[in-house]
Amino acid sequence: MALINPHINFNGNAEEAFTFYKSVFGGAFEKIIRFKDLAGPEFPVAGHEANKIMHISLPIGKNFLMANDVPEIMGRTNENENRSKIFIKAESREEADKLFNGLSAGGTIEGPIGDSPWGSYFGCFRDKYGIEWMVEFSANSQN
Repeated sequence: MALINPHINFNGNAEEAFTFYKSVFGGAFEKIIRFKDLAGPEFPVAGHEANKIMHISLPIGKNFLMANDVPEIMGRTNENENRSKIFIKAESREEADKLFNGLSAGGTIEGPIGDSPWGSYFGCFRDKYGIEWMVEFSANSQN
């Protein structure tokens, strides 16, 4: 069965926030990916955003609290809306496709499901009720 984890968007202070969360929940970060780690011809990264967080995850029990910094080219995150997404960790590509296709019906696809630059099978969308979702399957990772 798929796991559901919260995912939060930040305006450049994801690492600061997650250092605070780690001090409260304890544990260690499972993964930290900076935008510079994915930079390349197909994914250019502005120098001033290179050290910002593309993905960070903190295990809390069997689930993860996850986040990223929103690149400036995507606009500023309204902290009263569009701040968080529901992240689903699927157990297979088939489950990811089923959940992505079912939940996105009648909604708006933001990133079609497919192989991602960071090595997982990933897609994101806003459902017909305005809720934002991310669906991922990764054979090599727990989050």
